Amino acid sequence: ITRIHAMSSVRPLKPALQAIAIKELNEVPSRVPQDIEALKDWVLKQPHLQACTDDQFLLAFLRGTKFSLERAKEKFDRFYSLQSSIPEVFNERRLATDPLVLDILRMGVLLRLPLDADDPGPCVTIIRAGSYDTAKYKFQDIIRVGSMFGEIMMFEDNATVSGYVEIMDMTGVTGSHLYALQPQLLSKFSTYAEEAMPTRQKGIHFINVPAAFETGFNSLKSFFPTKIKSRVSKKSLNGGSSIVQFKTYLIQISVSSDPEAVFQIVRREYLPNEYGGTAGFMKDISQAMEEKLSSYAPYFRASQNFGTHEKLRDIRVRVQSTAFGTVGTFRKLEID
Repeated sequence: ITRIHAMSSVRPLKPALQAIAIKELNEVPSRVPQDIEALKDWVLKQPHLQACTDDQFLLAFLRGTKFSLERAKEKFDRFYSLQSSIPEVFNERRLATDPLVLDILRMGVLLRLPLDADDPGPCVTIIRAGSYDTAKYKFQDIIRVGSMFGEIMMFEDNATVSGYVEIMDMTGVTGSHLYALQPQLLSKFSTYAEEAMPTRQKGIHFINVPAAFETGFNSLKSFFPTKIKSRVSKKSLNGGSSIVQFKTYLIQISVSSDPEAVFQIVRREYLPNEYGGTAGFMKDISQAMEEKLSSYAPYFRASQNFGTHEKLRDIRVRVQSTAFGTVGTFRKLEID
């Protein structure tokens, strides 16, 4: 097992976030260190896992499973086993110094909005779906950068406690962007996000949607996880929103062609100037994201050696078939 020593302990939560963690996630502050140690001990005993065992990283899985140790073990294992099944994304280019990663970041395809220090709300990311040249960049390249910031969120308090919201800005989306979507990859990555990522998605909002987009959106829905797909209603397609019960939490979904809709989703002071907000220009947000990514460079370098070695997995663990092929089921993860 590879250890990362960048963070030897976990940050104490600010009062508002701590209250949410206690109420919604079953977190008992005095017990957190022993819960982390229990999960770490299990990870270190798994011969097939080569993984990050940083305390803050492990805590994300505990919070993401409401401190159920068995569910945390399952999600942790799937995190690495499913990554290995998406080599288009999780490969040698997934580094903070990779020129392609930096190009995409500097274009502002993804914008992680800065929150006030005391805001206990979810992290918010704008995804500018029509802002990249499909002749130069593949959809898997965009997903790769998104996955890196998704992983960074696992070290952040707002994301691990309050979850995250995605705003899909459809401005400039053309047929070439839809054609470039790589449906199989989109389906596999959606399964990975649903089954393996410990952070909870609280909302997905499509803004600046062309009036004729409903047909295309219905096609796109086919790649959503089942519980989301079955609950996207006509109301959401007409500018309203749907609340989706998703496992143990809710996801809000909305689709709107109204340029003002974004202000119903996120506070104006968090939005870049180009969106009518006051948080500075997109290039400033992209620069801050680049600096954040750079600070995680050691983690992503180490991650090149993380993963699963299925031949070493305990033979008592049965296997099951999924969209990824045959991977481990986790009914006997408590192997001590």
